[in-house]
Amino acid sequence: MTAGSRGDVAPYTGLGHALSRAGHEVTLVTHGCFEGLVAESGVRFHPLPVDPRAELESERGRSLHRSGTGLGKLVRVVELARNLAGSLTDDMLTAARSSDALLLAPSTAPLGRVIAEGLSLPSIELPLQPLAPTREFAPAMLGGGSWGGLGNRLAGHGVNLAIERVFSAAVPDARARVGPARGRARPPRRGPVLHGFSPLVVPRPRDWDPHLRVTGYWWPYDGDTRLPSELRDFLDAGPPPVFVGLGSATVPDPAGLSATVVRALRTAGLRGVIQRGWGGLEAAGDDVLTIGEVPHSGLFPRMAAVVHHCGAGTTAAGLRAGVPAVPVPIQFDEGFWAARLVGLGVAPYALPLRRFTAEALTAAVRRVTGDPDYGRRARVLAEGLRAEDGTAPVLDAVHRLGE
Repeated sequence: MTAGSRGDVAPYTGLGHALSRAGHEVTLVTHGCFEGLVAESGVRFHPLPVDPRAELESERGRSLHRSGTGLGKLVRVVELARNLAGSLTDDMLTAARSSDALLLAPSTAPLGRVIAEGLSLPSIELPLQPLAPTREFAPAMLGGGSWGGLGNRLAGHGVNLAIERVFSAAVPDARARVGPARGRARPPRRGPVLHGFSPLVVPRPRDWDPHLRVTGYWWPYDGDTRLPSELRDFLDAGPPPVFVGLGSATVPDPAGLSATVVRALRTAGLRGVIQRGWGGLEAAGDDVLTIGEVPHSGLFPRMAAVVHHCGAGTTAAGLRAGVPAVPVPIQFDEGFWAARLVGLGVAPYALPLRRFTAEALTAAVRRVTGDPDYGRRARVLAEGLRAEDGTAPVLDAVHRLGE
Protein backbone atom coordinates (compact mmCIF):
# COMPACT_ATOMS: atom_id res chain seq x y z
CA MET A 1 0.00 0.00 0.00
CA THR A 2 1.52 3.30 -1.09
CA ALA A 3 0.36 6.82 -1.91
CA GLY A 4 2.06 9.82 -3.48
CA SER A 5 3.84 10.46 -6.76
CA ARG A 6 5.30 8.06 -9.33
CA GLY A 7 8.49 7.80 -7.29
CA ASP A 8 6.44 6.53 -4.35
CA VAL A 9 5.03 3.73 -6.50
CA ALA A 10 7.63 2.57 -9.04
CA PRO A 11 10.06 0.80 -6.65
CA TYR A 12 7.23 -1.33 -5.31
CA THR A 13 6.45 -2.64 -8.80
CA GLY A 14 9.85 -4.35 -8.85
CA LEU A 15 9.47 -5.58 -5.29
CA GLY A 16 5.97 -6.85 -6.04
CA HIS A 17 7.24 -8.65 -9.12
CA ALA A 18 9.94 -10.38 -7.05
CA LEU A 19 7.37 -11.46 -4.45
CA SER A 20 5.13 -12.76 -7.23
CA ARG A 21 7.98 -14.78 -8.74
CA ALA A 22 8.55 -16.30 -5.30
CA GLY A 23 5.00 -17.67 -5.33
CA HIS A 24 3.04 -14.97 -3.53
CA GLU A 25 -0.16 -13.38 -4.75
CA VAL A 26 0.63 -9.67 -4.74
CA THR A 27 -1.67 -6.67 -5.04
CA LEU A 28 -0.27 -3.14 -5.28
CA VAL A 29 -2.69 -0.69 -3.69
CA THR A 30 -2.15 2.85 -4.94
CA HIS A 31 -3.74 5.72 -6.87
CA GLY A 32 -5.80 4.78 -9.89
CA CYS A 33 -3.67 6.94 -12.20
CA PHE A 34 -0.80 4.47 -11.80
CA GLU A 35 -2.73 1.40 -12.98
CA GLY A 36 -0.74 1.22 -16.24
CA LEU A 37 2.57 1.42 -14.41
CA VAL A 38 1.56 -1.38 -12.06
CA ALA A 39 0.04 -3.58 -14.78
CA GLU A 40 3.37 -3.88 -16.55
CA SER A 41 4.87 -5.60 -13.49
CA GLY A 42 2.38 -8.47 -13.56
CA VAL A 43 1.03 -7.89 -10.04
CA ARG A 44 -2.58 -7.22 -9.22
CA PHE A 45 -3.85 -3.68 -8.76
CA HIS A 46 -6.32 -2.08 -6.38
CA PRO A 47 -6.99 1.62 -6.96
CA LEU A 48 -6.94 4.34 -4.34
CA PRO A 49 -8.72 7.65 -4.95
CA VAL A 50 -6.97 11.01 -5.36
CA ASP A 51 -4.92 12.08 -8.38
CA PRO A 52 -1.63 13.31 -6.89
CA ARG A 53 -0.70 15.29 -9.97
CA ALA A 54 -4.02 17.14 -9.96
CA GLU A 55 -3.53 17.95 -6.28
CA LEU A 56 -0.04 19.37 -6.91
CA GLU A 57 -1.41 21.48 -9.75
CA SER A 58 -4.28 22.77 -7.62
CA GLU A 59 -4.15 26.08 -5.75
CA ARG A 60 -3.32 24.20 -2.55
CA GLY A 61 -0.56 22.28 -4.30
CA ARG A 62 0.94 25.38 -5.90
CA SER A 63 1.15 26.95 -2.45
CA LEU A 64 4.13 24.71 -1.75
CA HIS A 65 6.22 27.01 -3.93
CA ARG A 66 5.47 29.90 -1.58
CA SER A 67 7.54 28.27 1.16
CA GLY A 68 11.28 28.84 0.91
CA THR A 69 12.32 26.41 3.66
CA GLY A 70 12.03 22.66 4.13
CA LEU A 71 10.06 23.16 7.32
CA GLY A 72 7.62 25.53 5.63
CA LYS A 73 7.02 23.12 2.78
CA LEU A 74 6.54 20.23 5.22
CA VAL A 75 3.89 22.17 7.15
CA ARG A 76 2.02 22.98 3.94
CA VAL A 77 2.16 19.43 2.55
CA VAL A 78 1.00 17.96 5.87
CA GLU A 79 -2.12 20.09 5.75
CA LEU A 80 -2.66 19.24 2.08
CA ALA A 81 -2.34 15.50 2.75
CA ARG A 82 -4.43 15.69 5.91
CA ASN A 83 -7.40 16.89 3.89
CA LEU A 84 -7.09 13.84 1.64
CA ALA A 85 -6.08 11.03 4.01
CA GLY A 86 -9.57 10.04 5.03
CA SER A 87 -10.54 9.32 1.42
CA LEU A 88 -8.08 6.39 1.38
CA THR A 89 -9.75 4.40 4.16
CA ASP A 90 -12.48 2.65 2.19
CA ASP A 91 -10.20 1.20 -0.46
CA MET A 92 -7.41 0.34 1.95
CA LEU A 93 -9.91 -1.56 4.08
CA THR A 94 -11.39 -3.37 1.07
CA ALA A 95 -7.94 -4.44 -0.14
CA ALA A 96 -6.86 -5.49 3.36
CA ARG A 97 -9.89 -7.71 3.92
CA SER A 98 -8.75 -9.98 1.07
CA SER A 99 -5.11 -10.06 2.16
CA ASP A 100 -2.98 -12.19 4.45
CA ALA A 101 -0.36 -9.50 5.18
CA LEU A 102 0.09 -5.78 4.58
CA LEU A 103 3.31 -4.22 3.28
CA LEU A 104 3.14 -0.50 4.01
CA ALA A 105 4.90 2.50 2.54
CA PRO A 106 5.31 5.43 4.97
CA SER A 107 2.60 7.36 3.13
CA THR A 108 0.03 4.75 4.22
CA ALA A 109 1.65 3.24 7.34
CA PRO A 110 -0.20 5.14 10.12
CA LEU A 111 -3.56 4.13 8.66
CA GLY A 112 -2.35 0.70 7.53
CA ARG A 113 -1.12 -0.22 11.01
CA VAL A 114 -4.58 0.42 12.47
CA ILE A 115 -6.23 -1.65 9.74
CA ALA A 116 -3.72 -4.49 10.20
CA GLU A 117 -4.30 -4.54 13.94
CA GLY A 118 -8.07 -4.49 13.61
CA LEU A 119 -8.08 -7.29 11.03
CA SER A 120 -5.36 -9.28 12.86
CA LEU A 121 -3.03 -9.10 9.88
CA PRO A 122 0.77 -9.09 10.12
CA SER A 123 2.52 -6.11 8.55
CA ILE A 124 5.92 -4.86 7.40
CA GLU A 125 6.85 -1.24 6.78
CA LEU A 126 8.91 -0.42 3.67
CA PRO A 127 10.26 3.17 3.58
CA LEU A 128 12.27 4.52 0.65
CA GLN A 129 13.95 7.16 2.84
CA PRO A 130 15.48 7.08 6.34
CA LEU A 131 12.61 8.31 8.51
CA ALA A 132 13.53 6.98 11.96
CA PRO A 133 15.22 9.59 14.16
CA THR A 134 19.01 9.43 14.35
CA ARG A 135 21.78 11.56 15.78
CA GLU A 136 23.82 11.14 12.60
CA PHE A 137 21.87 13.48 10.31
CA ALA A 138 18.85 15.75 10.28
CA PRO A 139 15.57 14.36 8.91
CA ALA A 140 15.71 13.53 5.23
CA MET A 141 12.32 15.18 4.72
CA LEU A 142 13.84 18.49 5.83
CA GLY A 143 16.78 18.20 3.48
CA GLY A 144 19.24 16.37 5.71
CA GLY A 145 22.40 18.16 6.81
CA SER A 146 23.11 18.22 10.53
CA TRP A 147 21.74 20.20 13.45
CA GLY A 148 23.97 18.44 15.96
CA GLY A 149 23.30 15.02 17.47
CA LEU A 150 20.50 16.03 19.82
CA GLY A 151 18.97 18.46 17.33
CA ASN A 152 18.94 15.81 14.60
CA ARG A 153 17.17 13.31 16.81
CA LEU A 154 14.61 15.76 18.14
CA ALA A 155 13.87 17.00 14.62
CA GLY A 156 13.41 13.38 13.50
CA HIS A 157 10.76 12.84 16.16
CA GLY A 158 9.11 16.10 15.10
CA VAL A 159 8.87 15.01 11.46
CA ASN A 160 7.36 11.68 12.48
CA LEU A 161 4.76 13.51 14.56
CA ALA A 162 3.97 15.60 11.48
CA ILE A 163 3.44 12.43 9.44
CA GLU A 164 1.15 11.05 12.14
CA ARG A 165 -0.80 14.32 12.04
CA VAL A 166 -1.68 13.65 8.40
CA PHE A 167 -3.79 10.72 9.62
CA SER A 168 -4.97 12.16 12.94
CA ALA A 169 -8.59 12.31 11.76
CA ALA A 170 -8.55 9.20 9.55
CA VAL A 171 -7.05 6.82 12.15
CA PRO A 172 -9.87 7.06 14.76
CA ASP A 173 -12.45 6.53 12.03
CA ALA A 174 -10.61 3.45 10.71
CA ARG A 175 -10.17 2.08 14.23
CA ALA A 176 -13.89 2.39 14.88
CA ARG A 177 -14.70 0.63 11.62
CA VAL A 178 -12.43 -2.38 12.07
CA GLY A 179 -13.10 -2.74 15.80
CA PRO A 180 -10.83 -4.66 18.18
CA ALA A 181 -8.46 -7.33 16.84
CA ARG A 182 -10.50 -10.37 15.94
CA GLY A 183 -10.10 -13.68 17.67
CA ARG A 184 -6.49 -13.37 18.92
CA ALA A 185 -5.17 -13.02 22.43
CA ARG A 186 -2.15 -11.07 21.21
CA PRO A 187 -1.75 -8.40 18.53
CA PRO A 188 -0.77 -9.41 15.01
CA ARG A 189 2.90 -9.66 14.26
CA ARG A 190 4.69 -6.58 12.97
CA GLY A 191 7.79 -7.39 11.00
CA PRO A 192 10.93 -5.29 10.72
CA VAL A 193 11.11 -1.89 9.05
CA LEU A 194 13.00 -2.51 5.82
CA HIS A 195 14.46 0.47 3.97
CA GLY A 196 14.67 0.32 0.18
CA PHE A 197 17.96 2.12 -0.39
CA SER A 198 21.57 0.98 -0.46
CA PRO A 199 23.94 1.11 2.51
CA LEU A 200 26.55 2.20 -0.02
CA VAL A 201 24.54 5.40 -0.43
CA VAL A 202 23.21 5.84 3.11
CA PRO A 203 24.99 3.67 5.68
CA ARG A 204 22.65 2.36 8.36
CA PRO A 205 22.78 4.78 11.32
CA ARG A 206 24.59 3.24 14.26
CA ASP A 207 21.96 4.40 16.77
CA TRP A 208 19.00 2.76 15.04
CA ASP A 209 17.16 -0.07 16.78
CA PRO A 210 17.86 -3.60 15.42
CA HIS A 211 14.46 -3.87 13.72
CA LEU A 212 15.36 -0.95 11.43
CA ARG A 213 17.25 -2.46 8.50
CA VAL A 214 18.66 -1.25 5.18
CA THR A 215 18.18 -3.78 2.37
CA GLY A 216 19.45 -2.22 -0.85
CA TYR A 217 17.37 -0.69 -3.63
CA TRP A 218 14.14 -2.12 -5.01
CA TRP A 219 14.44 -1.35 -8.70
CA PRO A 220 11.22 -0.54 -10.59
CA TYR A 221 9.98 -3.29 -12.85
CA ASP A 222 10.85 -2.03 -16.30
CA GLY A 223 10.04 -5.05 -18.44
CA ASP A 224 10.80 -4.01 -21.99
CA THR A 225 13.33 -1.17 -21.72
CA ARG A 226 13.36 -0.55 -25.47
CA LEU A 227 13.29 3.19 -26.07
CA PRO A 228 10.92 4.91 -28.53
CA SER A 229 12.30 5.07 -32.07
CA GLU A 230 12.47 8.88 -32.14
CA LEU A 231 14.57 8.84 -28.98
CA ARG A 232 16.84 6.07 -30.28
CA ASP A 233 17.42 8.00 -33.49
CA PHE A 234 18.32 11.14 -31.53
CA LEU A 235 20.77 9.26 -29.32
CA ASP A 236 22.41 7.62 -32.31
CA ALA A 237 22.79 10.91 -34.16
CA GLY A 238 25.51 12.39 -31.93
CA PRO A 239 27.50 12.21 -28.71
CA PRO A 240 25.80 11.27 -25.42
CA PRO A 241 23.47 14.08 -24.36
CA VAL A 242 22.65 15.43 -20.91
CA PHE A 243 19.33 14.38 -19.40
CA VAL A 244 17.27 17.08 -17.70
CA GLY A 245 14.12 16.14 -15.81
CA LEU A 246 12.29 17.08 -12.63
CA GLY A 247 10.11 13.98 -12.35
CA SER A 248 6.88 14.61 -10.49
CA ALA A 249 7.98 18.00 -9.15
CA THR A 250 6.01 21.01 -10.35
CA VAL A 251 7.57 24.43 -11.03
CA PRO A 252 6.08 27.95 -11.12
CA ASP A 253 7.31 28.81 -14.67
CA PRO A 254 7.80 25.75 -16.90
CA ALA A 255 8.39 27.76 -20.10
CA GLY A 256 10.99 30.00 -18.50
CA LEU A 257 12.76 27.06 -16.90
CA SER A 258 12.80 25.16 -20.20
CA ALA A 259 14.35 28.14 -21.99
CA THR A 260 16.99 28.39 -19.25
CA VAL A 261 17.90 24.71 -19.68
CA VAL A 262 18.26 24.98 -23.45
CA ARG A 263 20.35 28.14 -23.21
CA ALA A 264 22.69 26.49 -20.67
CA LEU A 265 23.17 23.31 -22.69
CA ARG A 266 23.86 25.20 -25.91
CA THR A 267 26.36 27.48 -24.17
CA ALA A 268 28.10 24.38 -22.81
CA GLY A 269 28.09 22.78 -26.28
CA LEU A 270 26.03 19.79 -25.14
CA ARG A 271 22.99 18.04 -26.54
CA GLY A 272 20.00 17.47 -24.26
CA VAL A 273 17.14 15.09 -23.58
CA ILE A 274 14.46 16.94 -21.62
CA GLN A 275 11.78 14.95 -19.84
CA ARG A 276 8.44 16.72 -19.74
CA GLY A 277 7.45 15.34 -16.33
CA TRP A 278 4.75 16.84 -14.13
CA GLY A 279 6.45 20.23 -14.39
CA GLY A 280 5.65 20.46 -18.10
CA LEU A 281 9.15 21.14 -19.44
CA GLU A 282 9.26 21.52 -23.22
CA ALA A 283 11.93 22.36 -25.80
CA ALA A 284 12.66 21.70 -29.46
CA GLY A 285 15.61 21.85 -31.82
CA ASP A 286 18.17 19.70 -33.57
CA ASP A 287 20.22 19.47 -30.37
CA VAL A 288 17.40 18.87 -27.85
CA LEU A 289 14.57 16.37 -27.65
CA THR A 290 11.58 16.46 -25.31
CA ILE A 291 10.31 13.07 -24.12
CA GLY A 292 7.56 11.65 -21.94
CA GLU A 293 7.87 8.75 -19.53
CA VAL A 294 10.54 6.22 -20.51
CA PRO A 295 12.34 3.64 -18.36
CA HIS A 296 15.31 5.31 -16.73
CA SER A 297 17.13 1.99 -16.75
CA GLY A 298 17.14 2.07 -20.56
CA LEU A 299 17.84 5.79 -20.95
CA PHE A 300 20.30 6.87 -18.27
CA PRO A 301 23.21 4.60 -19.28
CA ARG A 302 23.31 6.49 -22.60
CA MET A 303 23.60 9.91 -20.95
CA ALA A 304 26.74 12.00 -20.38
CA ALA A 305 25.17 13.23 -17.13
CA VAL A 306 21.74 13.52 -15.51
CA VAL A 307 20.31 16.79 -14.20
CA HIS A 308 17.40 15.95 -11.93
CA HIS A 309 15.36 16.91 -8.88
CA CYS A 310 16.84 14.19 -6.66
CA GLY A 311 13.70 12.28 -5.86
CA ALA A 312 14.68 9.01 -4.20
CA GLY A 313 13.84 6.94 -7.28
CA THR A 314 15.52 9.15 -9.86
CA THR A 315 18.60 9.43 -7.65
CA ALA A 316 18.77 5.65 -7.46
CA ALA A 317 18.30 5.26 -11.21
CA GLY A 318 21.17 7.63 -11.95
CA LEU A 319 23.46 5.79 -9.53
CA ARG A 320 22.48 2.44 -11.03
CA ALA A 321 23.37 3.70 -14.50
CA GLY A 322 26.82 4.84 -13.37
CA VAL A 323 26.52 8.39 -14.71
CA PRO A 324 27.37 11.61 -12.87
CA ALA A 325 24.71 14.07 -11.79
CA VAL A 326 23.82 17.71 -11.30
CA PRO A 327 21.30 17.75 -8.42
CA VAL A 328 18.48 20.32 -8.57
CA PRO A 329 16.61 19.74 -5.29
CA ILE A 330 13.21 21.38 -4.99
CA GLN A 331 11.57 20.13 -1.80
CA PHE A 332 11.39 17.55 1.00
CA ASP A 333 13.96 14.73 0.89
CA GLU A 334 15.48 15.95 -2.39
CA GLY A 335 18.04 18.09 -0.55
CA PHE A 336 19.07 15.02 1.44
CA TRP A 337 19.69 12.91 -1.68
CA ALA A 338 21.44 15.82 -3.40
CA ALA A 339 23.88 16.05 -0.50
CA ARG A 340 24.49 12.31 -0.74
CA LEU A 341 25.38 12.58 -4.42
CA VAL A 342 27.86 15.33 -3.66
CA GLY A 343 29.30 13.39 -0.74
CA LEU A 344 29.74 10.30 -2.90
CA GLY A 345 31.70 12.35 -5.41
CA VAL A 346 29.34 11.75 -8.34
CA ALA A 347 28.06 15.35 -8.42
CA PRO A 348 30.03 18.60 -8.07
CA TYR A 349 27.47 20.47 -5.96
CA ALA A 350 23.74 20.98 -5.59
CA LEU A 351 21.98 23.62 -7.67
CA PRO A 352 18.67 24.35 -5.88
CA LEU A 353 15.84 25.65 -8.03
CA ARG A 354 16.02 29.11 -6.43
CA ARG A 355 19.60 29.46 -7.76
CA PHE A 356 18.87 27.81 -11.12
CA THR A 357 20.15 30.15 -13.85
CA ALA A 358 21.54 29.47 -17.30
CA GLU A 359 24.99 30.54 -16.14
CA ALA A 360 24.89 28.28 -13.08
CA LEU A 361 23.68 25.27 -15.04
CA THR A 362 26.27 25.85 -17.78
CA ALA A 363 29.07 25.82 -15.19
CA ALA A 364 27.70 22.70 -13.50
CA VAL A 365 27.26 20.57 -16.64
CA ARG A 366 30.64 21.66 -17.98
CA ARG A 367 32.28 20.58 -14.75
CA VAL A 368 30.50 17.26 -14.36
CA THR A 369 31.03 16.22 -17.98
CA GLY A 370 34.55 17.66 -18.29
CA ASP A 371 36.09 16.05 -15.21
CA PRO A 372 36.35 12.27 -15.77
CA ASP A 373 36.63 11.58 -12.05
CA TYR A 374 32.88 12.12 -11.59
CA GLY A 375 32.07 9.46 -14.16
CA ARG A 376 34.71 7.09 -12.79
CA ARG A 377 33.33 7.29 -9.25
CA ALA A 378 29.78 6.85 -10.57
CA ARG A 379 30.74 3.67 -12.44
CA VAL A 380 32.49 2.18 -9.41
CA LEU A 381 29.45 2.84 -7.22
CA ALA A 382 27.13 1.36 -9.85
CA GLU A 383 29.09 -1.89 -9.78
CA GLY A 384 28.53 -2.12 -6.04
CA LEU A 385 24.81 -1.41 -6.35
CA ARG A 386 24.35 -4.05 -9.03
CA ALA A 387 25.89 -6.64 -6.71
CA GLU A 388 23.16 -6.06 -4.09
CA ASP A 389 19.79 -7.80 -3.94
CA GLY A 390 17.46 -5.52 -2.03
CA THR A 391 14.45 -7.80 -2.49
CA ALA A 392 15.95 -10.83 -0.70
CA PRO A 393 15.57 -9.41 2.86
CA VAL A 394 11.95 -8.51 2.11
CA LEU A 395 11.19 -12.00 0.82
CA ASP A 396 12.76 -13.45 3.95
CA ALA A 397 10.76 -11.13 6.21
CA VAL A 398 7.50 -12.03 4.45
CA HIS A 399 8.24 -15.74 4.88
CA ARG A 400 8.94 -15.20 8.58
CA LEU A 401 5.55 -13.56 9.07
CA GLY A 402 4.00 -17.01 8.73
CA GLU A 403 6.21 -18.69 11.33
